[in-house]
Amino acid sequence: MAESNKMKEMPVNKLMVQMGITMILSMALQAVYNIVDSAFVGNMRVGSEAALNALTLVFPVQMLMVAVGIGTGVGTNALLARTLGQGNSKKAAKVAGNSLFLGAIIYVVCLLFGIFGVKAYISSQTVDAEVLEMGVSYLRICCVISFGIIFFSLFEKLLQATGRSLYSTIGQVVGAVVNIILDPIMIYGIGPCPEMGVKGAAYATVIGQVASAVLLLIFHIKLNKEFEHGEKYMKLDGGIIKEIYTIGLPAIIAQALMSIMVYVMNLILKFNPSAQTAYGLFYKVQQFVLFLAFGLRDAITPIIAFAYGMRSKKRIQDGIKYGLIYTVILMILGIVITEIFPGEFAMLFNAGPSREYFIGAMRIISVSFLFAGINIAYQGIYQALNGGVESLVISLLRQLIIILPLAGIFSVFARNGQMTVSLIWWAFPITEIISCFVGYVFLKRISKNKVDVLN
Repeated sequence: MAESNKMKEMPVNKLMVQMGITMILSMALQAVYNIVDSAFVGNMRVGSEAALNALTLVFPVQMLMVAVGIGTGVGTNALLARTLGQGNSKKAAKVAGNSLFLGAIIYVVCLLFGIFGVKAYISSQTVDAEVLEMGVSYLRICCVISFGIIFFSLFEKLLQATGRSLYSTIGQVVGAVVNIILDPIMIYGIGPCPEMGVKGAAYATVIGQVASAVLLLIFHIKLNKEFEHGEKYMKLDGGIIKEIYTIGLPAIIAQALMSIMVYVMNLILKFNPSAQTAYGLFYKVQQFVLFLAFGLRDAITPIIAFAYGMRSKKRIQDGIKYGLIYTVILMILGIVITEIFPGEFAMLFNAGPSREYFIGAMRIISVSFLFAGINIAYQGIYQALNGGVESLVISLLRQLIIILPLAGIFSVFARNGQMTVSLIWWAFPITEIISCFVGYVFLKRISKNKVDVLN
């Protein structure tokens, strides 16, 4: 069955499983990059605690780069899928071409930050000279060679929009394997490679990302035959860019808010460096679980967007139903794993003085996974049905409006010794539960106004 016919005719339940598995694996492997780096630097012979803290501080900027790349890709994905569902191959070519031009602009911005802004950013979160030096070295490398993660994110979405999620996963696997192989070689100095410490972790990461991007470029050119390729389609089209970011901007803001949230949480926890490091380590485990929901969301969005372009009410409703069911199953699995094995995760990172804080965070925050996963699925549904505002509101509630004031208030009691740091962790489940209720109200409204009216 041709890929375009698969998006049109395959039963939604089967299609979501087929696309979802590969996308979930792809997102899980993306989360592996940061987990692997932390695991290896946590076992360095000298300076492991400072290195872990440095990686915690640079993580928000890494997430922000991914946010802009993935957000632009999400907009491209939904618009391209809808355009192909309408049978407009000429516009589809322009959508793909414009997204790649946008990728070049994004890279230039990351490059300039890597050259001029890294030191000021790291020094705002720590006064430790060793942590500052390690953080600047790691982040500068990741920003200067960020074209790998940016273009990988775009090519991944271009392949997913045409139903070729398997190939995007192959690219992700190759990058992850390269990273895992190079990490110990470049961090510890094995064979002819000198010992580079955190710099080695950064080089291993960007080399893996570049390998993924190059492979997906080849797949995109060879396999995406539903529309033409070429420089002429990269000519900026204001209308198409507006459409891409009408869908993608909420996704960018949603991802960017994650970076802002982690950055502000680092500032809130600055009074206790061990708790700060523990939060950074746990956040990477949390992202591994939530990236499963993001992966499934990346199947939900093109499936529902394609069906919306076809004006197929039944396929849209099936996409919503199965998307939510499978998300709940994945998140329950994530909760079970993190509640049962917190000690094993602490050993993986060689958490040291941060161990108790890390285990406490995992015990409490993991309760929120179920509601967080549902919120992520809601946002994928909103994006497919042109509900960018609703998606943005959920992101603001989850990662700014509720969570940060709540964590800030709780931290006052912890700093004064009236309560332990664990009180701060409770801000996460409270936030996700409230956001989930609001998200359900939005879903009912969008279904009534955009789905129920279809024949």
